[in-house]
Amino acid sequence: MERLNKYLAHAGIGSRRHCDTLIAAGRVKVDGTRVTDLGLKIDPAGHKVSVDDHPVRAEKPVYWAVNKPVGYLSTNSDPDGRPRAVDLLPHVEQRVYTVGRLDEASEGLLLMTNDGELAFHLMHPRYGIPKTYLVLVAGKPTAQDLQKLLDGVWLSEGRVQAKSVRRMKPQGNSTWLRVVLTEGKNREIRRMLAQLGHKVMKLRRVAIGPVKLDRLPKGKARRVSEAELVDLRNWVETARSKIAKVRERAADPHATADSGHAEPEPPIDARPDRPRRPRPPEFQAGPRRRPSPAAAKTSTRRRPPSAN
Repeated sequence: MERLNKYLAHAGIGSRRHCDTLIAAGRVKVDGTRVTDLGLKIDPAGHKVSVDDHPVRAEKPVYWAVNKPVGYLSTNSDPDGRPRAVDLLPHVEQRVYTVGRLDEASEGLLLMTNDGELAFHLMHPRYGIPKTYLVLVAGKPTAQDLQKLLDGVWLSEGRVQAKSVRRMKPQGNSTWLRVVLTEGKNREIRRMLAQLGHKVMKLRRVAIGPVKLDRLPKGKARRVSEAELVDLRNWVETARSKIAKVRERAADPHATADSGHAEPEPPIDARPDRPRRPRPPEFQAGPRRRPSPAAAKTSTRRRPPSAN
C-alpha cells in the first residue's frame, strides 16, 4: 500500500503538497469514487486513479539535465507559443517539468524530471540546495558590494542573500561573478544586483547541487547519471536531518548540542542560601526621623580625607 499523494507525485502529477491540494479539492478519484482523505492509501497494482477524470499511470522516473538557451521558457505551457525548455526533449515520452526555473533572458542548467517528490525538495528554499551561477555585470563591483550580497539585500518580498560571491575576471567595462544561492525567487540575482547599481548582462546557471553543466552544448540534454542522483538524494537527506534537529531543539528549549538535554536551572527557593554579613549599626533599619528645616540648611556632608 502507498499513500495517494506519494503515488500521484511519482506519476509526475506534481509535488506531494500540490497533490494534497488536488485531493482536498475533490479532483482525484479512486476506482471512480471522488476522495478527499489526504491520508488515504492505495494499492498501485489494484486501484485505478484519475485526476480531473484523466487516468493516472505510474511512470518510470526519469531525470534529464538540459542546457537552456536564451529565449526559451521554463514553463510547460505558453499561450503565446514561444519556445519552451520542454521542447528540447521531444524524445522523452514521460511528462516532465523543470526543477528550478530560469527566466527567458537567462541560460544554463535545468533539471527536468517526473519525480515530483525529489523536485519539491530541490526547489524548496527550506532544504538549501545550492544553485551556482556565472553572472556578467556592468561595471566593477567593489568588495563592499559583494559583502552586501552576502549580508542581504531587501527586495519586495523581504531580505535575500547569497550564500557565496566571488569575483572571477573582468571583461571590458564589465565583470564576471560567481554567485551561489540557496533560494529561487523570481529574477533574484538580477534584482539584487540592480539594487547595488549593477545591471546583469548575462546570467548562466552552471550547477544545481552536485549536478554540473560542464560542456553540455546549448539546446542539448543528457541523462542525469546514477552517481549524480545518489549525490542529489544525499543532499536532500542531509538537509532533512538538519531541519529535524532544528525542530527538536526548538521543541525542547533546554536541549544542547553536546548532551541533547541540559539540566533545568533550579528554582530560586531551591538554591542553597549564601551566608549574609551583618549590616553595620548605622545601616540597621530603624525609625526614620525627618530633619528640621533649620538642620537641613546647615547640615553639610563630610568629605573623606584625601589619600595624599
